Amino acid sequence: MRIMEAEISQSLKLFIVLSRAYRSVNENVNKLIQTYGLNPTEFAVLELLYHKGDQPLQQIGEKILLASGSITYVVDKLEQKSLLARVACPSDRRVTYAQITEQGKKFIEDIFPDHAQKIHELMKELTADEKDQATELLKKLGLSIENKK
Repeated sequence: MRIMEAEISQSLKLFIVLSRAYRSVNENVNKLIQTYGLNPTEFAVLELLYHKGDQPLQQIGEKILLASGSITYVVDKLEQKSLLARVACPSDRRVTYAQITEQGKKFIEDIFPDHAQKIHELMKELTADEKDQATELLKKLGLSIENKK
Protein backbone atom coordinates (compact mmCIF):
# COMPACT_ATOMS: atom_id res chain seq x y z
CA MET A 1 0.00 0.00 0.00
CA ARG A 2 2.89 2.42 0.71
CA ILE A 3 4.19 2.08 -2.85
CA MET A 4 0.76 3.09 -4.14
CA GLU A 5 0.72 6.19 -1.90
CA ALA A 6 4.22 7.16 -3.08
CA GLU A 7 3.20 6.74 -6.72
CA ILE A 8 0.06 8.82 -6.20
CA SER A 9 2.10 11.52 -4.46
CA GLN A 10 4.60 11.47 -7.35
CA SER A 11 1.75 11.80 -9.90
CA LEU A 12 0.28 14.74 -7.98
CA LYS A 13 3.70 16.43 -7.83
CA LEU A 14 4.17 15.94 -11.59
CA PHE A 15 0.73 17.43 -12.23
CA ILE A 16 1.54 20.52 -10.16
CA VAL A 17 4.98 21.03 -11.75
CA LEU A 18 3.55 20.52 -15.25
CA SER A 19 0.70 22.96 -14.55
CA ARG A 20 3.03 25.62 -13.20
CA ALA A 21 5.47 25.25 -16.09
CA TYR A 22 2.61 25.49 -18.61
CA ARG A 23 1.19 28.56 -16.88
CA SER A 24 4.58 30.28 -16.84
CA VAL A 25 5.31 29.59 -20.52
CA ASN A 26 1.75 30.41 -21.57
CA GLU A 27 1.67 33.74 -19.69
CA ASN A 28 4.95 34.82 -21.30
CA VAL A 29 3.83 33.83 -24.80
CA ASN A 30 0.44 35.50 -24.34
CA LYS A 31 2.11 38.78 -23.30
CA LEU A 32 4.26 38.58 -26.41
CA ILE A 33 1.25 37.94 -28.65
CA GLN A 34 -0.53 40.96 -27.18
CA THR A 35 2.37 43.16 -28.31
CA TYR A 36 1.37 42.25 -31.88
CA GLY A 37 -2.12 43.68 -31.31
CA LEU A 38 -3.75 40.24 -31.19
CA ASN A 39 -5.14 38.02 -28.50
CA PRO A 40 -3.80 34.45 -28.25
CA THR A 41 -6.80 32.95 -30.05
CA GLU A 42 -6.55 35.40 -32.96
CA PHE A 43 -2.86 34.60 -33.24
CA ALA A 44 -3.56 30.84 -33.18
CA VAL A 45 -6.13 31.12 -36.00
CA LEU A 46 -3.87 33.32 -38.11
CA GLU A 47 -0.86 31.07 -37.54
CA LEU A 48 -2.94 27.97 -38.44
CA LEU A 49 -4.09 29.54 -41.71
CA TYR A 50 -0.58 30.71 -42.56
CA HIS A 51 1.02 27.32 -42.00
CA LYS A 52 -1.82 24.97 -43.02
CA GLY A 53 -3.76 26.98 -45.62
CA ASP A 54 -7.48 27.62 -45.89
CA GLN A 55 -9.55 25.91 -43.20
CA PRO A 56 -13.28 25.23 -42.89
CA LEU A 57 -14.63 27.44 -40.10
CA GLN A 58 -16.23 24.36 -38.52
CA GLN A 59 -12.84 22.66 -38.09
CA ILE A 60 -10.73 25.55 -36.79
CA GLY A 61 -11.90 25.15 -33.19
CA GLU A 62 -10.73 21.57 -32.86
CA LYS A 63 -7.37 22.37 -34.48
CA ILE A 64 -6.56 25.17 -32.04
CA LEU A 65 -8.46 23.69 -29.08
CA LEU A 66 -11.19 26.32 -28.94
CA ALA A 67 -14.93 26.02 -28.48
CA SER A 68 -16.67 26.35 -31.85
CA GLY A 69 -18.91 29.16 -30.58
CA SER A 70 -15.89 31.40 -30.12
CA ILE A 71 -14.57 30.87 -33.64
CA THR A 72 -17.15 33.15 -35.26
CA TYR A 73 -16.18 35.99 -32.93
CA VAL A 74 -12.45 35.50 -33.56
CA VAL A 75 -12.90 35.22 -37.32
CA ASP A 76 -15.03 38.41 -37.26
CA LYS A 77 -12.24 40.27 -35.41
CA LEU A 78 -9.54 39.07 -37.83
CA GLU A 79 -11.76 39.92 -40.80
CA GLN A 80 -12.26 43.45 -39.42
CA LYS A 81 -8.47 43.77 -39.24
CA SER A 82 -8.27 42.58 -42.90
CA LEU A 83 -6.07 39.66 -41.86
CA LEU A 84 -8.43 36.95 -43.09
CA ALA A 85 -11.46 36.55 -45.33
CA ARG A 86 -14.37 34.16 -45.44
CA VAL A 87 -14.58 32.21 -48.69
CA ALA A 88 -17.55 30.07 -49.69
CA CYS A 89 -16.80 26.48 -50.66
CA PRO A 90 -17.64 26.11 -54.37
CA SER A 91 -18.83 22.50 -53.98
CA ASP A 92 -20.78 22.72 -50.70
CA ARG A 93 -22.81 25.80 -49.77
CA ARG A 94 -22.86 24.72 -46.12
CA VAL A 95 -19.08 25.12 -45.80
CA THR A 96 -17.22 28.41 -45.44
CA TYR A 97 -13.45 28.61 -45.36
CA ALA A 98 -11.25 31.03 -43.48
CA GLN A 99 -8.50 32.26 -45.77
CA ILE A 100 -5.52 34.38 -44.78
CA THR A 101 -5.29 37.60 -46.79
CA GLU A 102 -2.12 38.99 -48.34
CA GLN A 103 -2.07 41.54 -45.51
CA GLY A 104 -2.40 38.67 -43.02
CA LYS A 105 0.47 36.77 -44.66
CA LYS A 106 2.70 39.82 -44.53
CA PHE A 107 1.75 40.42 -40.91
CA ILE A 108 2.64 36.85 -39.85
CA GLU A 109 5.84 36.89 -41.90
CA ASP A 110 6.85 40.09 -40.13
CA ILE A 111 6.16 38.89 -36.58
CA PHE A 112 6.74 35.12 -36.68
CA PRO A 113 10.56 35.12 -36.64
CA ASP A 114 10.55 37.28 -33.49
CA HIS A 115 7.81 35.10 -31.99
CA ALA A 116 9.79 31.91 -32.64
CA GLN A 117 12.96 33.47 -31.23
CA LYS A 118 11.19 34.56 -28.02
CA ILE A 119 9.78 31.05 -27.52
CA HIS A 120 13.25 29.64 -28.10
CA GLU A 121 14.58 31.99 -25.40
CA LEU A 122 11.91 30.73 -22.98
CA MET A 123 13.02 27.15 -23.64
CA LYS A 124 16.78 27.83 -23.47
CA GLU A 125 17.08 26.38 -19.98
CA LEU A 126 16.74 22.90 -21.50
CA THR A 127 19.39 21.30 -23.71
CA ALA A 128 18.43 19.97 -27.14
CA ASP A 129 18.35 16.42 -25.72
CA GLU A 130 16.19 17.51 -22.78
CA LYS A 131 13.75 19.21 -25.18
CA ASP A 132 13.52 16.01 -27.24
CA GLN A 133 13.02 13.97 -24.06
CA ALA A 134 10.36 16.32 -22.71
CA THR A 135 8.58 16.35 -26.06
CA GLU A 136 8.50 12.55 -26.24
CA LEU A 137 7.39 12.12 -22.63
CA LEU A 138 4.63 14.72 -22.87
CA LYS A 139 3.46 13.28 -26.18
CA LYS A 140 3.36 9.81 -24.60
CA LEU A 141 1.35 11.14 -21.67
CA GLY A 142 -1.08 13.10 -23.83
CA LEU A 143 -1.69 10.24 -26.27
CA SER A 144 -2.23 7.73 -23.47
CA ILE A 145 -4.90 9.99 -21.97
CA GLU A 146 -6.55 10.59 -25.36
CA ASN A 147 -6.70 6.82 -25.96
CA LYS A 148 -8.60 6.33 -22.67
CA LYS A 149 -11.52 8.49 -23.82
